[in-house]
Amino acid sequence: MAATRPVRPRVPRQSARARTLTDTAYARLRDSIVTLRLAPGAPLTEVELCQRLGISRTPVRAALQRLQQEGLVSATRADGTGRMGVAPLTADDMRELFLMVGALDGVAARLAAELRPEKRAEIVRTGVALNTQLRQLSTTELSDIRAAQDLDLRFHRCYERAAAGPRLLAKLTALHARRERYVRVYTEALVHTHSVSESLDEHGAILAAIAAGDADAAERHAVFNYRNALDRYRRIVAIHGERGNWY
Repeated sequence: MAATRPVRPRVPRQSARARTLTDTAYARLRDSIVTLRLAPGAPLTEVELCQRLGISRTPVRAALQRLQQEGLVSATRADGTGRMGVAPLTADDMRELFLMVGALDGVAARLAAELRPEKRAEIVRTGVALNTQLRQLSTTELSDIRAAQDLDLRFHRCYERAAAGPRLLAKLTALHARRERYVRVYTEALVHTHSVSESLDEHGAILAAIAAGDADAAERHAVFNYRNALDRYRRIVAIHGERGNWY
């Protein structure tokens, strides 16, 4: 008697089309939030978003859940209930965010300092070139604020991408997106109240430690850079206020 094959249970799975629609909704909403086209504190309703994106409700709901996990969307009540909205920009959130990014960026800098000498030299060349461009922008009073923001992020990414593994890099990517909202809102005020040379000197210290293969110093200087950035932004937020705080 022929052996019978075991019957495999049917496992429901999301169709390729549904996954694509979710990814599309997620990418478009995320970009709108990070670039401030959806302002901090703006309410988000599924019906309105479906009409705006031309996408059905299920993918939009899944996209909102992903954005909530990243901290870009949150409930409009302190107890976690209420309608959904774009996460506000607050002093407390900024403090936690910058400390987290700084700690993980420090790990990436440490790993970069532990790479082979030729790889470290490549990172340093890239970092010096980016720092030079940023210094040149600073001499024109940073008329192109967006370019300055991009150069600063690219500086940190040059050693993060060279040394960080996929898990660390994924965490940093998500946190940098959240940090970018603060940078976009407050940087223009920031550059008129402190010397950009402070940040450039801190960048130089990170590169010097990586070049020397000094992992402890590389991590320390990277953390120091973000702590100083936090102090500078906190002073600006104290003057110009939080954005979109519901509580």
